[in-house]
Amino acid sequence: MGIDVNGIKQGQRMMWAAGDFAEVAKRIQTTADLLAEDVGAGPGVEVLDVATGSGNVAMAAARSGAHVKGLDLTPELLEVARRRASDEGFEIEFVEGDAENLPYAEGSFDGVTSCFGVMFAPLHEKAAAELVRVARPGATIAVAAWTPDGLLGRMFRTIGSYMPAPPEGFQPPVMWGQEEHVRSLFAGSGGELAFQLRSARFEAESVESWIDYNERNLGPTVIAKAALEPQGRYGELRAELVAVYSEANEATDGTMLAGGDYLVTTVKLPAD
Repeated sequence: MGIDVNGIKQGQRMMWAAGDFAEVAKRIQTTADLLAEDVGAGPGVEVLDVATGSGNVAMAAARSGAHVKGLDLTPELLEVARRRASDEGFEIEFVEGDAENLPYAEGSFDGVTSCFGVMFAPLHEKAAAELVRVARPGATIAVAAWTPDGLLGRMFRTIGSYMPAPPEGFQPPVMWGQEEHVRSLFAGSGGELAFQLRSARFEAESVESWIDYNERNLGPTVIAKAALEPQGRYGELRAELVAVYSEANEATDGTMLAGGDYLVTTVKLPAD
């Protein structure tokens, strides 16, 4: 029996609507700026940002002069993205849609991006194939994904250990942060693959205040707290999260400064 793909997507839509991911996304705008550069966003370039969330990469590409479209499962985040575009005077088409079934014709874009987004699509092979399908010959695809052993990968794993087990056959999102796995996803694309390990930097007044912030804003933490508090188990999870971030903390003055490793995969498709 296959996994309940629709059920997983509904759960993800609820998770990313919980809290205030648009607030969290402000802290990874630099990552999005770099990803727009990775696909050569600029005047006359047509860019699609898949799983755009509140529009970080879409906005970065639009600022460069590119023609931009963005797609996401979560309507609440798309509303934020539309407001951001309107506030800056950009005409970006944001649509609700599925990374595994993109509503665009084959060969529509010069650049296709996804910043910590498409990694959450349940069917990795199908999502990768869609990124390739909508890209033109000679286009560049760029995907950023948290690594399994980096700070965010460990955070997701820690939270997941307290939640119901995923269905058999489920592929963890952080597999997109493993070079070997991503090579297999794009093996049939005919494209030239390149990989770069980067790090996003997170700062807070303290590790405890960072966990407080995530409890208010970061969907996975918001959902976990709501589920575990009535069971009297959230305190255990919180203590483990404090330990994860404390281990990664580079600051020595009681504040928090930690790096979250992520893998950027670029796929340069052949020109013909």
